[in-house]
Amino acid sequence: MSNHPSFDTSAVHAGQVPDPTTQSRAVPLYRTSSFTFKSVDHASRLFALQELGNIYSRLGNPTNEVLEARVSSLEGGSASISVSSGTAAIFNTIINIAKAGDEIVSAANLYGGTYTMFDGILPDFGIVTRFADVRDPASIERAISPKTRLIFTETIGNPSLDVADITAISRIAKKYHLPLVVDGTFTTPALLRSIEHGADIVINSLTKWMGGHGTAIGGIVTDAGSFDWTDKKFELYNRPEPTYHGLHWATDLPGDLGKVSFAIRFRTVPLRNLGACLAPDNAWLFLQGLETLHLRMPRHCENALAVALYLEGHSKVAWVRYPGLERDPSYSIAVRDLKAGYGGMVVFGVQGGREAGARFIEGLHLFSHLANVGDAKSLALHPSSTSHSQLSDEQQKAAGLPPDLVRLSIGVEGQADILADLETALAKA
Repeated sequence: MSNHPSFDTSAVHAGQVPDPTTQSRAVPLYRTSSFTFKSVDHASRLFALQELGNIYSRLGNPTNEVLEARVSSLEGGSASISVSSGTAAIFNTIINIAKAGDEIVSAANLYGGTYTMFDGILPDFGIVTRFADVRDPASIERAISPKTRLIFTETIGNPSLDVADITAISRIAKKYHLPLVVDGTFTTPALLRSIEHGADIVINSLTKWMGGHGTAIGGIVTDAGSFDWTDKKFELYNRPEPTYHGLHWATDLPGDLGKVSFAIRFRTVPLRNLGACLAPDNAWLFLQGLETLHLRMPRHCENALAVALYLEGHSKVAWVRYPGLERDPSYSIAVRDLKAGYGGMVVFGVQGGREAGARFIEGLHLFSHLANVGDAKSLALHPSSTSHSQLSDEQQKAAGLPPDLVRLSIGVEGQADILADLETALAKA
């Protein structure tokens, strides 16, 4: 294999060679909680970060390591850490940078669970979120204060589908020397490699398109390896670490480890001590999904565009959002940055409002009515009464979520069958 394999080849091969002991071609599944040490000195060196290796599956596992290396390759990052869910990935990322008394700046159009975490839970930890309009990068800059420690956005907002201008937001982040954290779940690196547009840390929910089959829950965080943490405002990286004999994460890690101090601290502090680890069985399942990511994403995008065009011309549809529609507010950014496709999500409103939307949901047969996205199967949901129901009416409005919004995750079924199911449901609406 070449030193710079294509994305498609990396999706199948990155991070793994045939098992040297058994010559197994497939990635082995290591169902073990712990690993033996060669000697007392070997164990001591592992725990002191003087040598890398396996200790305990809460910290790392050989199956997970293949997954992490593969995602790092696909994202163009330096190191990745797999965790138990996308939500755990976000929370542990925040607390790996910010502490009590700090602030973060975030786009307002977020997945409901993320919004609740930022607005209702982080304040209990002493971390305040200032929300901004991702459609207006200047509003992000206005929200920055001397206490700001990171900027957060989703590549495509859930569920409003506003496309973030990662390049413009990155310029703001660099101006104030702040890490840009991007949730890339709705695009995956198959559609957008956020690091190439200036992101410093990329988060993905493995549960969604990366896994692609709705069989496991997991998340992953990728460190670009390019952010300078020596700025004293990042106190967690510049004060002595009490759990590692006074080590300074920003300056004391040797060699190449210093480039990924975020990833090293993530693994050895929040992951090790709070325990949101990914089971190796789930890591193995996600590896099966990644092998076909480059094949599935074009089909998701092709089907989603066909659905968006169909809905745009339907008399019972009040409005449609899809980044690939020329009249969509995000089209100019999408056509510039999403060269491989505009994603697998479509949102729209049915004429007649919330009640008509409910009848539409009840009229679907091929689509599954459930709270997930990114499955090979087509899925539908009414977010304001389900996934975003914990938000107030004002918060839903700020997140770009009208009460009639129906969220469609378009699968890889036959296009004619998808459209026929929508037509039947719209007739009942």
